Amino acid sequence: MIRVVSVLKAKEGSADEDATPFLGKAGELEVVKEVKIEVIIAEHAISAVLQAMKATHPYEEIAHDLIGLSNTNEYIGSGMIGSLEKGMEAMEFLHFVKKTFHCGTVRYTNPTKSVVKTIAVCGGSGSFLLKDAIRAKADVFITGDFKYHEFFDAENHLMIADIGHFESEQYTSEWLVAQLKKKFTNFAVRLTSVNTNPINYL
Repeated sequence: MIRVVSVLKAKEGSADEDATPFLGKAGELEVVKEVKIEVIIAEHAISAVLQAMKATHPYEEIAHDLIGLSNTNEYIGSGMIGSLEKGMEAMEFLHFVKKTFHCGTVRYTNPTKSVVKTIAVCGGSGSFLLKDAIRAKADVFITGDFKYHEFFDAENHLMIADIGHFESEQYTSEWLVAQLKKKFTNFAVRLTSVNTNPINYL
């Protein structure tokens, strides 16, 4: 996150006789109050914000600073966590996941609870989020691409369900289509039916 500090500095002086000042009259002393504006924006929006700020500012060069913030944006991340409306028996839940995601196989650690309810999910390779899932007190962490030794890192805090890289992120395209249709109502969207998963299960 970035904080943009914009200062419209106090202006004291007079414009040339041929000038057309935004405030005051040419050849006359003009004094205006200082205004300071601070906003917090995402880093990817810096360019657009600065362009809009400069386009809106009525005169001369606007003074501004960009101050980097170390705050974590709670609305941006690589995974999600939520709760089932009703808890499910651990193995029943795994069968439900396998059916829902059309998995060739599910690699999993021993259930730590007989009934699971809080579920963490990360599409693709999500092993790097294991500690976050544990910290969030998830009962199950669904993702793909766990290496053998990484399964030990669960340390009986939760159950890892590795359903495969492709399988764990396959529905992203459907979400993108829904968002495009919502934002661009007159835009024709087609979703491919081609399965690009290079992995087969025997």
